[in-house]
Parts: sequence; C-alpha cells; structure tokens
Amino acid sequence: MDDPNDNGHRPVTVREVPIELCQFLKFAGAASTGGEAKMLIVQGLVTLNGELETRKRRKLVAGDLVTLGDHRLAVRVA
Repeated sequence: MDDPNDNGHRPVTVREVPIELCQFLKFAGAASTGGEAKMLIVQGLVTLNGELETRKRRKLVAGDLVTLGDHRLAVRVA
C-alpha cells in the first residue's frame, strides 16, 4: 500500500539499508548504469527528501524520497 507521505513517489523495495544513492538509482531503473547514476548526481540533477544531493555515496534509509527528472522514488525495505 502506498504511504500518503510519499507525495506520489513510487516505492522501490530494497533488501537492506543503508544503500548508496548511486546504487539505488541504478536498482530503481532511473539510471542504466552505476556510472550514469554517478554522473547525474554530480551534475546536480538528483534531490533527496526535497534537497539537492551531490554525494554519490550518500547512504539512504527506509522512507527517503529521491527525485531525478520524472522518477519519483521512495526507499522501502523488504
């Protein structure tokens, strides 16, 4: 069930947290490779919980909200 606090973000379920931002973008399909994910982050195209995030290895936890263009993603744990 979608969390009403996700503000339209699609839940992406990962096995465990923390997960690095670049890994999460690749896993969620927002980037086709890890290298592409890192480039998008460094270019300032990713927000985390509504704020610009430029750290490629930023650790995400359950409930974090990531946005990259049309991709609005919420971190969930299995």
